[in-house]
Amino acid sequence: MSKSRVQSARNRSSGKGTTISLVLMACGLAVLLCVQGRLANPEPPGSRRPAPGISSKAAFDKTVFNDHKSAVRVANVQIVDFDRDGLNDILVCDSARNAVILYRQTSSGQFTERVLADNLKCPAHATVVDLHKDGDLDVVVAVLGSIFPWDELVGRVVLLENEGDHFTQHVLLDDVRRVADVEAGDLDGDGDIDLAVAVFGYARGEVLWLENLGKKDGQWHFRDHQLLDRPGVIHVPVGDLDGDGDLDIAAVVSQDEEELWTFENLGQGRFKPRRIYASPNYDVGSAGLLMCDLDKDGKLVWFKNLGDWRFESKPIASFGGTYAAAVGDLDGDGNLDVVLVSLCNDWSDPTRPSVVWLENDGHQNFKMRPIDTTPIGLITVACGDLNKDGRADIVAGSLILPPITERRVERITTWVSRKDKR
Repeated sequence: MSKSRVQSARNRSSGKGTTISLVLMACGLAVLLCVQGRLANPEPPGSRRPAPGISSKAAFDKTVFNDHKSAVRVANVQIVDFDRDGLNDILVCDSARNAVILYRQTSSGQFTERVLADNLKCPAHATVVDLHKDGDLDVVVAVLGSIFPWDELVGRVVLLENEGDHFTQHVLLDDVRRVADVEAGDLDGDGDIDLAVAVFGYARGEVLWLENLGKKDGQWHFRDHQLLDRPGVIHVPVGDLDGDGDLDIAAVVSQDEEELWTFENLGQGRFKPRRIYASPNYDVGSAGLLMCDLDKDGKLVWFKNLGDWRFESKPIASFGGTYAAAVGDLDGDGNLDVVLVSLCNDWSDPTRPSVVWLENDGHQNFKMRPIDTTPIGLITVACGDLNKDGRADIVAGSLILPPITERRVERITTWVSRKDKR
């Protein structure tokens, strides 16, 4: 089904000759204790303190980024070398400040803040792309429009086009419900960058792909096509799931149906939908989806990709309140480990971890190792090498909504591997 809205980016590698698997995060229902109070004795931005690295193979130094001016509502964090200077930076969607913020890493290892846009109502996710193919990285932003459940047409997809000294905003898609995710890739094989969009909405939502019609008279134009009519779509990762050289789309649905969908790219903008998983859980369930080749067999989950559009469920951990996951080699052994963060748990118990990593023994047997018990309320996490030691480091963000207040809250936190742990 194609609709008439026309508005609305960098080409991901198709991974030709390989396939991809899917990692599904499920938010385990736990007791959440609401503690009244304010942040006690806040630390200055960038202050460091040891974090409990339980494993002898990995230990971390902890840094916090707080502005102490706004509520703690970080929706998304990413690690990316945005200025291409060889040092990874941190890109943040802050739904309290309604801003997309770049924390650029300097040669001394410090981070300087640059606000790329501060008039986006509840940005949920930012995708870094070179839409213009001019060598500068642009940002495509999924805008919720409301952090609370709502079915009004408040969602948008906004491009922040990199003009060097500033970013020009272009609305690529509007007149839709709350947009939770946008991902980029050449979906119709014509050489330009299209977009996959998760319209979460509330009781009504959808999965779209946006066909790139090019830039004319200074404006970008995209035509949207509907792939699925479902509420609560959280993520729409893009990758080659069947190894045929083109980009497929996956989607996780979190409202009522609790489903996992794939959309096989048939070429020329045509997609075949498949529901590969459905849960009977109608309460708290799926929270996120990412693509990775966890066992390095050339196939991206974990729903493990068996080929021919068959997927096998592979539970790898049980961690209360899991809301986000990231993949990286944390201990430098060449195997991909997994980091999990918890949004909700029994925080009255100060020993409960909020961040753990799952150590991969190389045969996809995972051992859970605690990293830290604070901050709590973590909703997003990313892995990447921040100190250039060859190991993945961690950045995570907290999101706290009223009436909940808690002392153990930080806006953005990094755990950087200690170079002496080799």
